[in-house]
Amino acid sequence: APLRYTRQEHKHTHTRDPSWRRPPAPASGYALLPPPSPMFHWSKWKKRMGASMSSSSSKRPVFDEKEDVNFDHFQILRAIGKGSFGKVCIVQKRDTEKMYAMKYMNKQQCVERDEVRNVFRELEILQEIEHVFLVNLWYSFQDEEDMFMVVDLLLGGDLRYHLQQNVQFSEETVKLYICEMASALDYLRSQHIIHRDVKPDNILLDEQGHAHLTDFNIATIIRDGERATALAGTKPYMAPEIFHSFLNGGTGYSFEVDWWSLGVMAYELLRGWRPYDIHSNSPVESLVQLFSTVSVQYTTAWSKDIVALLRKLLTVNPEHRFSSLADIQTSSYLSSVDWDEICEKKVEPGFVPNKGRLHCDPTFELEEMILESRPLHKKKKRLAKNKSRDNSKDSSQSENDYLQECLDAIQQDFVIFNREKLKKSQDQMNESISPPETTDEAETETESENSNLNMCSSVCSSTGSS
Repeated sequence: APLRYTRQEHKHTHTRDPSWRRPPAPASGYALLPPPSPMFHWSKWKKRMGASMSSSSSKRPVFDEKEDVNFDHFQILRAIGKGSFGKVCIVQKRDTEKMYAMKYMNKQQCVERDEVRNVFRELEILQEIEHVFLVNLWYSFQDEEDMFMVVDLLLGGDLRYHLQQNVQFSEETVKLYICEMASALDYLRSQHIIHRDVKPDNILLDEQGHAHLTDFNIATIIRDGERATALAGTKPYMAPEIFHSFLNGGTGYSFEVDWWSLGVMAYELLRGWRPYDIHSNSPVESLVQLFSTVSVQYTTAWSKDIVALLRKLLTVNPEHRFSSLADIQTSSYLSSVDWDEICEKKVEPGFVPNKGRLHCDPTFELEEMILESRPLHKKKKRLAKNKSRDNSKDSSQSENDYLQECLDAIQQDFVIFNREKLKKSQDQMNESISPPETTDEAETETESENSNLNMCSSVCSSTGSS
């Protein structure tokens, strides 16, 4: 039976109700703003950490290349976020001193919440893909307690955070986000992947302001004309055909659902609320009726061309919806876009996050240090104590045989991944087998690459952390 899983409306604590409206300006002309959140001075902290690390660079460890990457290869710097059953922190790889984000998920909690299959599927997908507008996986490993994913570190915060901070995104800024996400979604389609959870929470900005798609926890792979059928996603961003398929059966849905979500997100960034009044507790039956009776309202302040593009993304019938890069490129709103420059991140974003602060809730670090019963910075000592305690127990006396069987299965089936090592081996292989190219051959290859780059799918491979 297909996995039927509906994520809550938002997994972050800083989301707001879709009925939210920006407050009108008072008579004085000054806008009412909420109290500022505590500022974490990221630039000062980064400078302090850099000085600390440089002073110890002479003692930089050298790890055996044959050794699998593990928790000891990283220095934990600070917590920056959490999801329904995972947490995220900034780490630095001890040998290269490169900075990453590390997501870690407690094995026992994953078993208890029946999330192991989702974690394994996310790992399977991330290990096979790489793109300039995705948050790419670099390492995966495990220990007795947790599963770890080490990914690109993006310090600009997610779009949900900036919406909650009352950032007003211009048309030009949203236009760039649409282009960058269209590039990412077209690449995912070429890899047979439906993301199923495109929303502001899952779009992270780098320090320059470019958008990257993250969180493949409920993504799925479909091949050879297959269709997805599960009720999966975040309700306010889910396409009509997902609800229709769940309610009435039929042929299911495909890649078009991600492009609907892109349209909802673009509308929300421009206006401050979503095009449909949908909540996590909205009945599926009422949503099917909603899409057939309620039309989206567009403000006259927007240009006619962007309204036309949003209409094509928010078309209820998936057969008539824009759902590929080729479709998007026919839009008059994007006629002047240089797609080569988009893929090379040469287009300057209209919104650049403040480099002087860390764009996340500062209470994540306090929770990790004070409230967390198993803090990450005490893991080594805790695991050693647990190992000593386990050795003194009678192994036949298990408090929960089923749980232990599940944990053993995770330990056995988990796939360790090292993109750094993979890239090195690929480079060495290419150097050893590639014959010298003639000038004509090199020109032909360059022309072919430029042609592919215009479609912005497989060519937009990642250049590393941004």
